[in-house]
Amino acid sequence: MTGPTRSGSAKSPKHPSRTLVLGPESILFLFVEVHLSFFFLLRSRTSCRRRRRNVTHSAMSPAYLVVPALRRAALISRWAPAALFSSGIVAGDKPVLVRDFVRSALYDPSHGYFSKRSGPVGVLDSSIRFHQLEGRSAYMKHLDKLYKKHDIAWFTPVELFKPWYAYAIAASILRTANLSTPLKIYEIGGGSGTCAKCVLDYMMLNAPPKVYNNMKYISVEISSSLAEKQLETVGEVQSHLSKFTVEHRDATDRAGWGLKDPQPCWVLMLEVLDNLPHDLVYSPDQVSPWMEVWIEKVNGSSQVSEVYKPLQDPLVSRCVEIVNMNEQNPSLREKLSFAAKGIFSKVFPKPRRAWLPTGCLKLLDTLHQALPSMSLIASDFSYLPDVSIPGDRAPLVSSKDGKTLDHRNYLDAQGDADIFFPTDFWLLEQIDHHCSGFSKEQKNRGAFKPVKSRRTIILDSAAFMEEFGLPLKTKTKDGYNPLLDDFRNTKFYLSVPTHNRK
Repeated sequence: MTGPTRSGSAKSPKHPSRTLVLGPESILFLFVEVHLSFFFLLRSRTSCRRRRRNVTHSAMSPAYLVVPALRRAALISRWAPAALFSSGIVAGDKPVLVRDFVRSALYDPSHGYFSKRSGPVGVLDSSIRFHQLEGRSAYMKHLDKLYKKHDIAWFTPVELFKPWYAYAIAASILRTANLSTPLKIYEIGGGSGTCAKCVLDYMMLNAPPKVYNNMKYISVEISSSLAEKQLETVGEVQSHLSKFTVEHRDATDRAGWGLKDPQPCWVLMLEVLDNLPHDLVYSPDQVSPWMEVWIEKVNGSSQVSEVYKPLQDPLVSRCVEIVNMNEQNPSLREKLSFAAKGIFSKVFPKPRRAWLPTGCLKLLDTLHQALPSMSLIASDFSYLPDVSIPGDRAPLVSSKDGKTLDHRNYLDAQGDADIFFPTDFWLLEQIDHHCSGFSKEQKNRGAFKPVKSRRTIILDSAAFMEEFGLPLKTKTKDGYNPLLDDFRNTKFYLSVPTHNRK
């Protein structure tokens, strides 16, 4: 199709008065008008069928929406969120945000999953001798024996591949740290203390004596039982104890960090992001605004129901903004797409659910405020298989009673089940930049574009280990390497400060 040309051109229309020119807004209006006509025709036929069947509908409150279990089972296919819970999970009669429920189910001192003395985290008596195993089959049989022997929920990668996993992390720190200042390392959620001990071992064996003698390693642990275990593990080497400290507190609490420390330091978070509290947002169809999900008891009983309210919580609202779930200043193409979705959603409404890492946002907010010169190393699962709970970035809820049971409902977690989320590393990077004070958009027209204050990189675990570790140490006789081959759904995130800080 030829476009308009200059007057006198051979391609000019012979009858300009008959030419119809539609602008973008006119096209959008016409598009919506045609499809609305189709929609109302279809709805009128549907209404007739409903009247013949005597179908009735209840009213919906504009302030917030409470969907009882039986009715919501019809609205959201194959999902029944009503369940029975002990009063310790949802205390009192006031609704709580989903993140508060997750936090209580995992970390409550009385009944939380991580508060039990035995603990779900396993500790190996000795390192696995991979070079003595024939291959994958032999490794899996050996692993099965270890799980049966210890009767625990899981072994972390730092435990399975000790000391080599932690050695790679220590090597990455030693290679890039400014050794002119005393080395200080914080670990958030240190588990059994294996990472701390192995990092200290590596520094004792490989770093200049001055670095090891003057370094500090601080573990910030919310679980009192794990805090005790970490002291036992690190204390196996007497010289480590003068350099190691456990602080039993919540790392997201800004007050626990004291005054801002401008000195360089390192922060380690291994398999921590997956257990941070998350929030849940809900929309009844493809175009309606997102709403916060709250949990409340039904008539004071132990039965609970979800409550949907307009966005009002600051953390949830910030997460929605960072994820860009509510598009601002949409393009024409996006307007057309939104109009089409609006029509389609009226005919075929499809509820939406999305999980937001508000716990990660709060933690990084706190860390950037307390430790503005920190360098961060985080490792976690980027993908979780066989998740049956609905929603983007939905968690696995798993319990172990002789055998592992995956639950179909996050509300089944009553202190006896792990709740762990996949980590969206692209979103983690956006949150990291956001908390460091960087904004992608210029606030004033004509102003200089803001400069990022962090330099970041996302690596597959195999790439990280090949760069900083000794992958030959976890290789079996036939060449199979579980560290490189079996953890393809895990990644490392590295973030260091630049000279562009405010």
